[in-house]
Amino acid sequence: MVKKTALQVDYYTDILCIWAWIAQRRLDELEQHWDQQIEVHHHFVNLFGDTAVRIGERWSAKGGFAGFGQHVLESAEPYDMAPVSADVWSRVRPKTSANAHLVLKAARLAASEEDAESLTLAFRKAFFVDALDIGRLPVLYELAESAGHDVKAIRMSIRDGSAIAALASDYQRAHTEGIVGSPSWVMDGGRQKLYGNVGYRVLNANVEGLLTKRADDASWC
Repeated sequence: MVKKTALQVDYYTDILCIWAWIAQRRLDELEQHWDQQIEVHHHFVNLFGDTAVRIGERWSAKGGFAGFGQHVLESAEPYDMAPVSADVWSRVRPKTSANAHLVLKAARLAASEEDAESLTLAFRKAFFVDALDIGRLPVLYELAESAGHDVKAIRMSIRDGSAIAALASDYQRAHTEGIVGSPSWVMDGGRQKLYGNVGYRVLNANVEGLLTKRADDASWC
């Protein structure tokens, strides 16, 4: 009997995106429900690479960083599973998401994708809940070390260029795929894309539909 391959789901996020923080619970449920039938591949998209422009300038008429911080609080308020500190963006203002993305790519190279995704969640929690500036490398290294990662190996991947190469590949992949938001879910070889605040039932229905389609296709000559 030929073993069925898992359905690949390419998942794009920016570490500083509130909707990716909110979507974490949905991702966890989706992976738990479908277990070995789906395989989630995590990628980063460059949305908050320069927060001075994305927030400071684009939100200048709506209160700047403070106004954006209030927007984030209001966005997260309906979701108990995604608590947010009042200091996020009003007081704590990371200059970029790129440093966190870089360290996470280095962590994956030094350990495994599973370990890197656990650290991704730790970074998100550190920002949104604990209001730590995850735009700063010293903060990121300290968080990685606390999570049991080999910071020496992470630094080595950054110094030799392998981490930035992996991150550049992610950013280019997101551009090629036409990713415009975070989080974004890409399935069926790029033919099916969902992004933004997508509910769990919608995500689950799309995965189920693709898995059913694959089972039906297998019965045809």
